[in-house]
Amino acid sequence: MQIRKYVFTASITGISRLLLARDLLLGRVGPLGQRRRARKRWFGHGAEAELTRCAITSGENTLDAYFARPADGEVRAVVLICHGIGETVEHWLPVQRLFASAGVASLVFDYSGYGRSTGWVGGPQCEVDAIAAFAYLQALMPEYPVALLGYSMGSGVAASVIRRLEAHRLILCAAFTSFRAAAESLGIPKFLTWTIPHLWRADENLREHRAPVLIVHGERDELFPVAMAEELASYCEAELLVVPDMTHNQPFYAPDIAYWGLILSRLTAENPGENAPMDLEHFR
Repeated sequence: MQIRKYVFTASITGISRLLLARDLLLGRVGPLGQRRRARKRWFGHGAEAELTRCAITSGENTLDAYFARPADGEVRAVVLICHGIGETVEHWLPVQRLFASAGVASLVFDYSGYGRSTGWVGGPQCEVDAIAAFAYLQALMPEYPVALLGYSMGSGVAASVIRRLEAHRLILCAAFTSFRAAAESLGIPKFLTWTIPHLWRADENLREHRAPVLIVHGERDELFPVAMAEELASYCEAELLVVPDMTHNQPFYAPDIAYWGLILSRLTAENPGENAPMDLEHFR
């Protein structure tokens, strides 16, 4: 058990920092990325989102987070975002701005050991972090129900805590069926799977919970096949949407209404089982 714990922490820390270094060099985040984004027009009309950097207490650790809300003050929905293995909160600022332009307030946080967050990353710790961030967002927006969105690695975290939270809706994007299945899909040989923690099993976590589930998957996801999303949908009464020509990281590298509009229509619906009409021209 201890070996698996250390392997998880070492591998997640190494992979996440390697991917972040790549994105810094490519100008996707950091000072170069900020200059590039400054030359682009953000989605939506009018003022940008109101962004606030937050510090969230999670056990002995402090999590770095960004809260974004519509600049005009009119909020239609609220969502907590659990990001993937190779990202930090800065990666998600364009998505948060897109959400705000549709009237959706959002909070995205870095797990312990990520970015400016203190401590070390771990499977159970990621879950503790998500629960702490959810409670923080509830306290910020007490008059609104809160939805939970997990992306890639964050889908495992979100699905694992859904039964411990009063979430209005669960949205799983670029998701996997279990952490071991994800590792195998990424090329880890089967004879090494004993070193991988057997955590974030969606077949156990998605059964017998009440929140509506939406699964959104890119047709050209190069990490997790569409068949994995279809298997996820079989675990519960979920709505599955496969987005044509969409790769794994594309939705947050280059936010597009063709992808996020599907999610926004569900988030802003008055009833969880309905879809709100979206004026796509508003985001062109």
